[in-house]
Amino acid sequence: MFDVILFQPEIPPNTGNIIRLCANTGTKLHLIKPLGFTLENKRLLRAGLDYHEFASITVYENWADCARDLQGRRIFAVSTKGGQRYDMAAYVSGDVFLFGSESGGLTAEMLENFPEERRIRVPMIPGNRSLNLSNAVAVVVYEAWRQTGFTEAK
Repeated sequence: MFDVILFQPEIPPNTGNIIRLCANTGTKLHLIKPLGFTLENKRLLRAGLDYHEFASITVYENWADCARDLQGRRIFAVSTKGGQRYDMAAYVSGDVFLFGSESGGLTAEMLENFPEERRIRVPMIPGNRSLNLSNAVAVVVYEAWRQTGFTEAK
């Protein structure tokens, strides 16, 4: 269906919530080190409840390894600096969504690797910094899933 990449996530409950989201939407999760926690962290496990066993999670040492594994797939970089609103892109099954860390987001250097139409943002009121990472992931994944007709949903 879809894949989500978290680039150097820092806050265990956010990643736990995203694990639960991925398990419930059939989305694969990719985590790029360094992680701000261990996968055995109590807060991560509490937020993800018992969904870890239902989620497909891959951990990478670096961005290059992850990018190589997903080569040939459309990757959308989600950032407050994205030029296109997330709901204006047309998604297809197999698309990938890349999110930056909670404190730093995606670097300008990383964003430059993506064409303008694949740099997307979730709109917010001017002057605010960003949404919670797990909320942003949920908004984008559900829009992509809606566009593809909620395939495989009950």
